[in-house]
Amino acid sequence: MITVIARLKVKPGGEAEFQEAAQAMMAHVKENEPGTHAYILHRAMADPTQFVFYESYTDQAALAAHSSSAAMQAFVARIGALLDGQPEIGMFEELGAKR
Repeated sequence: MITVIARLKVKPGGEAEFQEAAQAMMAHVKENEPGTHAYILHRAMADPTQFVFYESYTDQAALAAHSSSAAMQAFVARIGALLDGQPEIGMFEELGAKR
């Protein structure tokens, strides 16, 4: 399993539009990406402009399919102007879990 943690900061006032775009992306993942086990959006409790995606993929091919999808390209284009800086993307391999 491959895990991706993506941290994004949105400019103040852009939170609702970001969440709308993220909801559309999550719907696409749910309907079209069987190799994506988890695609979960979180918002920081202390700062509503900070978001984190927790993503889990079967393998590198599933991650590549997600990253290169037309839906992901549209999502990135839609949120680009909303972001306050570059996203921080971390990739991890799963070593253990409770499911």
